[in-house]
Amino acid sequence: MAYALPQPLPSICDFMIRLDNISKQNGHQILFIEASAALLKGEKIGLVGPNGAGKTTLFRMISGQDLPDEGQVSVDRGVSIGYFSQDVGEMAGRSAVAEVMDGAGPVSGVAAELRDLEAAMVDPERGDEMEQILERYGEVQARFQDLDGYALDARAREVLAGLGFTQEMMEGDVGKLSGGWKMRVALGRILLMRPEVMLLDEPSNHLDLESLIWLESFLKGYDGALLMTSHDREFMNRIVGKIIEIDGGSLTTYAGDYEFYEQQRALNEKQQQAQFERQQAMLAKEIKFIERFKARASHAAQVQSRVKKLEKIERVEPPRRRQSIAFEFMPAPRSGEDVASLKDVHKGYGSRSIYQGLDFMVRRKERWCVMGINGAGKSTLLKLIAGAAAPDQGTVAIGGSVKMGYFAQHAMDLLDGERTVFEELEYTFPQAGQGSLRALAGCFGFSGDDVEKRCRVLSGGEKARLVMAKMLYDPPNFLVLDEPTNHLDMATKEMLIAALSDFEGTMLFVSHDRHFLAALSNRVLELTTDGIHQYGGGYTEYVARTGQEAPGLRS
Repeated sequence: MAYALPQPLPSICDFMIRLDNISKQNGHQILFIEASAALLKGEKIGLVGPNGAGKTTLFRMISGQDLPDEGQVSVDRGVSIGYFSQDVGEMAGRSAVAEVMDGAGPVSGVAAELRDLEAAMVDPERGDEMEQILERYGEVQARFQDLDGYALDARAREVLAGLGFTQEMMEGDVGKLSGGWKMRVALGRILLMRPEVMLLDEPSNHLDLESLIWLESFLKGYDGALLMTSHDREFMNRIVGKIIEIDGGSLTTYAGDYEFYEQQRALNEKQQQAQFERQQAMLAKEIKFIERFKARASHAAQVQSRVKKLEKIERVEPPRRRQSIAFEFMPAPRSGEDVASLKDVHKGYGSRSIYQGLDFMVRRKERWCVMGINGAGKSTLLKLIAGAAAPDQGTVAIGGSVKMGYFAQHAMDLLDGERTVFEELEYTFPQAGQGSLRALAGCFGFSGDDVEKRCRVLSGGEKARLVMAKMLYDPPNFLVLDEPTNHLDMATKEMLIAALSDFEGTMLFVSHDRHFLAALSNRVLELTTDGIHQYGGGYTEYVARTGQEAPGLRS
């Protein structure tokens, strides 16, 4: 077990951001009740709490986009804050490089003025102003040089390359990118800005493993203060040295990484439960005495004394129980020994070749994780095996008695937006009883009124959970999963890992979550530019054997 070492008390000049007795309510939901916390210079803090607890609201209050109902949010004078949120807004008409450079603080404004002055110098209609334009250009150019502006373009490209952009994507119109790539552009703006405080709300979403590891390295080397949320426990563990938990309206600070926080929280709950039980036993004993002797005059003084004593006792509350979800597979039919076979498979898109003569076999009870850089063909392989794409040449054969469950990101777009969660389950499983379907919904985080939500208003995480529930209820014996943990919170990920650990069938999957990879794989298929490599043993053994956490990256 890890232990937090005592730290010297911070001086007043160390505080960059303070939250003093803040209270906040959204509609009927109370988010914070007289909650307090602080962010010190150079600290890297993970912000955790259940969905809807108020993490994004806290970010908005710190960045000045929202105000507490009571209390105060204090930001040290002159401190620059960069806030990355999941709401990136509209982006179009500029290249990814220009969009990222635009967020680089004062230097981006100077760069814009420099471009305007350069245009003015070649404008024939402004010839009579040329002397003033040239004088101003000299001043702005000197300022741009002082701010290291000429290195800005190179730094912007370095950040975008780290986040997975090719040179072609950097130069292309950002408006043509998918939502996930626009998220990376928005994140790049904050990273290039290098403010004194970064607020990052789920920066690990939409990143592949290579980009995730690059971002991890970047944030480790960042010397400012950081407050972030992430559903990736490995990513969080490697970066933060403190945790702030939002739960039940209060903010609790833990010194240590996420793993230490989990251990300490469990220990605190155990101690609080024991304290609660001891007090309940004592109260029961006192109440029993009072009830027994309250009618006897000879014991009136003692009874009265004990009644007053009970009135003064500060009650210990039982620990707040987090809703835990669990899913168990119903027995699936056994497949044959050969589950999937690819022989001499060729596949390309236009002039781009993905596979040339691929041979690959999946056997019963194997759990293959597929690894490779963007464009290596990970999703294409899963599509070929699932029948969602056909090979240009060669054969893909599925073995006898194989019942496949295929999870792909596009499956979330196939939900009927007008159906409620429960109606979607009823439509998919018309023979199932209502009790069984409600239990299924509960396992995947849809309890109470949540089952009445229409699919069109569900978040990405809720849609992923619903698709997963539909796939796993009628149990397959071969799971083909393309990034199944995208959008899932830590509790749902843990439930999924626990369920899949007990799964008796075969798995083939792609994931950027290292905890998921390590927990579930027993084979690795690595797709690289110099060929395709197969490794016996899971992801942990792959890392030990290759010295890298992802293809092409050294750990």
